[in-house]
Amino acid sequence: MDWLCGPELQFWITNETFHADQPDLPECFQLSVLSWLPCIFLWAASPFYLFYLKKNNKGYIMMSILNRVKTVFGLLLWIVCWTDLFYAFHQIRQGHGQVPIYFITPLVLGMTMLLATFLIQYERLHGVQSSGVLFIFWFLSVVCAIVPFRSKILKASNQSEVPDKLRFITFYFYFGLLVFELILCCFNEKPPLYCDVVTDPNPCPETTAGFLSTVTFWWFTSLAIKGYKMPLEAKDLWSLNQRDSSKVMVPRLLKEWDKEQAKARSEAIQSSQATYAKPPPSTTNHTAGGPTENSPEEVEVLLSNQKAAPHQPSFLHALIKAFGPYFLIGSAFKLLQDVITFVNPQLLRMLISFTKQEKAPYWWGYALAILMFLTALLQTLILHRHFQYCFITGMNVRTALIGAIYRKALVITNAAKRSSTVGEIVNLMSVDAQRFMDLTTFLNMLWSAPLQIMLALYFLWQNLGPSVLAGVAVMVMLIPLNAFIAMKTRAYQVEQMQYKDERIKLMNEILNGIKVLKLYAWENSFKDRVLAIRQKELNVLRKTAYLGALSTMAWTSAPFLVALTSFAVFVTVDEKNILDAEKAFVSLSLFNILRFPLNMLPQVISGLVQASVSLKRIQSFLSHDELDPNSVDRKNSSTEFSVSVVNGKFTWGKEDPPVLHNMNVMVPQGSLLAVVGHVGCGKSSLISALLGDMEKLEGEVSVRGSVAYVPQQAWIQNATLRNNILFGKSYDERKYHRVLDACALTPDLEVLPGGDMTEIGEKGINLSGGQRQRVSLARALYSDADVYLLDDPLSAVDAHVAKHIFDNLIGPEGALKGKTRILVTHGISFLPQVDNIVVMVEGGVSEMGSYQELLKQNGAFAEFLRNYALDDTVEEDEAIEDLLEDEEFFPDDVLSNHHTDMVDNEPVINEARKSFMRQISVMSSEGENFRCRSVKRHGCSQRKHSVSQEKMKPPEVQKLIQAETAETGRVKSKVYLEYAKAVGPLLSVIIILLYGCQSAASIGANIWLSQWTNDASGNGTQVDVPMRVGVYAALGITQGVLVMISSFTLAIGNIGAAKKLHFNLLANKLHTPQSFFDTTPIGRIINRFSKDIYVIDEALPSTVLMFLGTFFVSLSTLIVIISSTPIFAVAIVPLAIIYVFVQVLFLCFVTDNTLCSSFCANVRCFLFLEWHAACLVQRPL
Repeated sequence: MDWLCGPELQFWITNETFHADQPDLPECFQLSVLSWLPCIFLWAASPFYLFYLKKNNKGYIMMSILNRVKTVFGLLLWIVCWTDLFYAFHQIRQGHGQVPIYFITPLVLGMTMLLATFLIQYERLHGVQSSGVLFIFWFLSVVCAIVPFRSKILKASNQSEVPDKLRFITFYFYFGLLVFELILCCFNEKPPLYCDVVTDPNPCPETTAGFLSTVTFWWFTSLAIKGYKMPLEAKDLWSLNQRDSSKVMVPRLLKEWDKEQAKARSEAIQSSQATYAKPPPSTTNHTAGGPTENSPEEVEVLLSNQKAAPHQPSFLHALIKAFGPYFLIGSAFKLLQDVITFVNPQLLRMLISFTKQEKAPYWWGYALAILMFLTALLQTLILHRHFQYCFITGMNVRTALIGAIYRKALVITNAAKRSSTVGEIVNLMSVDAQRFMDLTTFLNMLWSAPLQIMLALYFLWQNLGPSVLAGVAVMVMLIPLNAFIAMKTRAYQVEQMQYKDERIKLMNEILNGIKVLKLYAWENSFKDRVLAIRQKELNVLRKTAYLGALSTMAWTSAPFLVALTSFAVFVTVDEKNILDAEKAFVSLSLFNILRFPLNMLPQVISGLVQASVSLKRIQSFLSHDELDPNSVDRKNSSTEFSVSVVNGKFTWGKEDPPVLHNMNVMVPQGSLLAVVGHVGCGKSSLISALLGDMEKLEGEVSVRGSVAYVPQQAWIQNATLRNNILFGKSYDERKYHRVLDACALTPDLEVLPGGDMTEIGEKGINLSGGQRQRVSLARALYSDADVYLLDDPLSAVDAHVAKHIFDNLIGPEGALKGKTRILVTHGISFLPQVDNIVVMVEGGVSEMGSYQELLKQNGAFAEFLRNYALDDTVEEDEAIEDLLEDEEFFPDDVLSNHHTDMVDNEPVINEARKSFMRQISVMSSEGENFRCRSVKRHGCSQRKHSVSQEKMKPPEVQKLIQAETAETGRVKSKVYLEYAKAVGPLLSVIIILLYGCQSAASIGANIWLSQWTNDASGNGTQVDVPMRVGVYAALGITQGVLVMISSFTLAIGNIGAAKKLHFNLLANKLHTPQSFFDTTPIGRIINRFSKDIYVIDEALPSTVLMFLGTFFVSLSTLIVIISSTPIFAVAIVPLAIIYVFVQVLFLCFVTDNTLCSSFCANVRCFLFLEWHAACLVQRPL
């Protein structure tokens, strides 16, 4: 380095740096390495950072005071640096020689300060509120400037006069400006002007947090403190970041999945193509033995393998493409953390070596201790950045999976619904999706664990030599055992999920029919059925737990076995090999590093096996056939018919025989078509075909415009009556009241406690069947669709209500006049008023025409009328008698149904009915009864209409579906005691004692190893090596046996607790009063038997295992340190206070947050069950 600094300025002086009581770095090193290091970082990072800013422009930030000050300071730094440069030129002009370093360093620093100033403005123009790159640059600059800051002060204090005063002054100006820039860089700029307006009342502060706040997670502190002060609710939590929302994550995954499916289809098409080679036709005669014209022969060569398995789309590839890039950022942090992990053992080696050197300067020890602390701090910061990326990736994967499964459940074909039950779909969303989230947290251990193991073995080789190969042999021997355990665990996992699906399916059926079950007192029989399935599930779970205990024992004992074999071989192969403190404790620190990957690897492999089973289940479900959205042409405007079916053939499944055949139906725009026929002739199937819910085998289906569908069984949301009718549309008061009048719902508002704001229970539990059907009709009417498909909506209402609905809603003068209506009905009294009638027989159209035309044909329609007319008339007479009897018990306004216009229409209807009755010779007196009923209803409807105009505010009513409540704040000790009681009090004590004995054996092994290292005598030999190795081995084997026994005991206890808690939950729910099920969504209960039981079965045991292991390891570590260094007990007290405070702060928050997450899961499950039951209703709307 003489060419750079000259002979006078040396680059490195070892004695001044390491062997002096006041160490200092040479001036050449300060001017070169320390000055250039931050500059190299900034120039290397700038191209990538500028490219990133160009691609992620967030807007424009106005020039603020903060920005002006940072810019001015940047320019001042440039001026200060180049002042030194010009001063060097001035010195040359004065005849004083200057070495090149005095020109190069100011030039480089000045150019770098100009670059930093440019970045300050470029960031402002691209909306960056806080710069991580510049923060790191200023931080490195200040750290590197601290050394010359101290050095110049030392030199000035040792000399009477400061030489080179200008450079002395400019440096301290330079250092002060660097410190100010670093401080200013900690503050955030204002939000950009042209960015998206944040309308969220409770946005997450992470997006606007500064770099320092993001690195230290300081932005989260306010919410943690709030959770400590008061119980958190869902409204207290910050809103989700836009990039993590389901509307971003779900389409991203579905886009990649669609690409995989398209790729698989294209490969399947290519593989199915066959190429045939045929010889050209012969035009000449052939010799004997060859083919003749009378016997032509074709040679066909099939080039493709027809028996090859079809290529399946890979859902794993879709997941990797959708979430892999973001996850890789976390993997990069993990790689950096793994490398830093092995710095501390090397520092420990240097520290032990320092203690052996009596003449070593004291500052070595302080420097090494500070370096170990800073290394651990840096490692912690990097590790938690890695965990944040992993947690967010896991959350996004889970969100996308739930959204994809939910979407798929709404569009799969009817054949697919037979194989994928509701219970299976619920498990896919709650259990299988959760497994991916759990796996993602430690997925990087798949490559990180082998990397850490290899690095640890490398450093152990340097420390112990070839003896470490004995430890490697131990780990290699464990690989087949772990492979066997993983294979069996996968098989058990598949079996367990089958039983879980079966159990959830049965629970769903029980809860849906709980009223019938209770009325027949079938609780015990169904409980036995559920418990029988649960017992099979627990048997499989027990086998899995035993395998997990065996794996835990093997891998927990692995670090000790590696240490034992390595130490034993090291001291026995050569008498000169002495196990001193440096070799022993540095090796132990490396073995402790080995402990984590060896402990985590089996858990990650187990989680990977479980996730692979879930992946296969999810991929199988997402690969189901979907309903063809193009089976119904909704854009056909070339025909005058609003609905048309031409030569249609439909089936419920591709493998099933056709249900509808030779279907030809034409419905003109604005007409009313009635579909009639015997039970099972295919009327509802025709409606389903028009909705696209059936497989179209042949023909064409066209439906012009929007569609509204009213099913036979009305679907009602758990919402207010008004929201059930609006169904997401805006509220129009006049239109809304017209809909209520047309559907005969206005009288019901008086009866309902809260009017139209009354909450309707799940499946309309607090409405009658007729009311539910009228709400369904009102929803369809309010949607203002072009085509209305009405699947026998009048069968659930009384005869007089049916007439009102037909006259005011469906009929020629009703609210739907001018709309295309297809009405499936058995009520023959309305047929004379329809435009056309379709008569269906055995899945086909038998007749089609007007009422009079079909009567004249005297075919299937006349037969239908003969079968249904008498029953229909008798039903009407019975309804009239019931009304006449009930009218004296109910006020007129309750029975009113707005039939003010019935009298005017009676003569036409009666004449048509009497004409028909004469033709079939059944009866001729229907008209009087019909008029009687109408006149009875006329009087009170006027009063009802006037009351509705008052628009009285509905009274406050208690919510029917109560909000879910739970304990808030810290988890009470009672909860832990309940779980311990479920495990068994005696078994719980035994488990704790076993873990305590295991830790005692570990402490004994460490103490014995410490005594072993003290055996090195003055002549460098050791005594009683076999005894030392034997006792150390005995203690380690004892620890391994105790680990195995404690793991098996814990597995037995956890299985017993899972069995007991599920039994108590099931028994409690089956014996709960019916009122509970009327006010509690089924999804909330199903989630208890699905997600919460999964937590008890699988998540909680691993958590208990981790807690016990961590607690006793920490306790044993404290005992060992205090026994060797009693003064450390003084530091434990303040550290314990800080730790307990942070722990309490965290536990309060995480408890409330977990409860909020559980509530959201319950709501999600409830909404899925509710909407899955009505996917056919909601699809048209």
